[in-house]
Amino acid sequence: MKITLKLEELAMLVLGIFAFSQLDFAWWWFLVLFFTPDFGMLGYLFNNEIGAFIYNLFHHKGLAILIWFLGFYLQNEVFQLIGVILFSHAAFDRILGYGLKYEKGFKFTHLGEIGN
Repeated sequence: MKITLKLEELAMLVLGIFAFSQLDFAWWWFLVLFFTPDFGMLGYLFNNEIGAFIYNLFHHKGLAILIWFLGFYLQNEVFQLIGVILFSHAAFDRILGYGLKYEKGFKFTHLGEIGN
């Protein structure tokens, strides 16, 4: 099952890359922005609850899709770019086993404990 889930996330990452290719941005934008959702980890400087909330907000695929659709509806490629980056990054993280966080701490995710 673990391999099936990783393959599913890989398919979503490929979908995100394809969606990016449909936008009018140079490829270097994708590379530069790809890890920006990880700034959500800065919430852990305050406490685990704020950290988990902000991290999960920046790694929520549903929110990423909503932002992309908003950009599509408004014909705003910047919103579409933000949605694509958030979606692609979240898929990449899940391939590596980094899931949405529980309030217990950074290493506790919906995919299991990181490091075990």
